[in-house]
Amino acid sequence: MKLTLTAAFAATALAMAGCSDSGSSEFAGTWKVADTGGKPFEIVLAADGTAKADREGEGMDGTWKKDGTSAVITWKTGWTTKITKDGDKFTKVAYEKGGSDGAPKNSSTAEKVK
Repeated sequence: MKLTLTAAFAATALAMAGCSDSGSSEFAGTWKVADTGGKPFEIVLAADGTAKADREGEGMDGTWKKDGTSAVITWKTGWTTKITKDGDKFTKVAYEKGGSDGAPKNSSTAEKVK
């Protein structure tokens, strides 16, 4: 009986953990955005918390996490990008290294394509 209750509690805990992160799945996927010059590129947010982008002439790697209604991406370059849900739309803002508390360096629409 104890083993059955322990298994039931473990299953419930796993299910609850999955539910608490369900908002992250809204952000996991491929996003079409634009850089500071207005050129389109894609950001891929993986379910494991890694992020990649392929801008012309450079590849970008980093990590991301959900923070309220935003996915906050921390790039190895030191820049920070936020994709934020605003109603039924999404926007992307980018901050230079060390500048995520001030005005963004760039903003664009963000469209989930995959």
